[in-house]
Amino acid sequence: MVSRSLLLVLGLGAALAGCASAEREWLKPDQPYTAEEFRRDMSACSPGGKVDDACMKSRGWISVSPPKSDKSAQPTPSRATSPRY
Repeated sequence: MVSRSLLLVLGLGAALAGCASAEREWLKPDQPYTAEEFRRDMSACSPGGKVDDACMKSRGWISVSPPKSDKSAQPTPSRATSPRY
């Protein structure tokens, strides 16, 4: 029983660690490309470790997953409250 619990905790930890990643996915729509081409462009567009979106877009790449700042910028819907009488 302890080993099952340990495996569950480790699996959950690994899943959560994957969610915390700041990596984004990029692709070139309607164009064949190689992993080497992606690594070359990513290296050229990441001086100092931060990806320059404009540089990647100028090379034909589009981001499949938005950056973290875009996700948090979306307003959260609020429930409308009815007036109390």
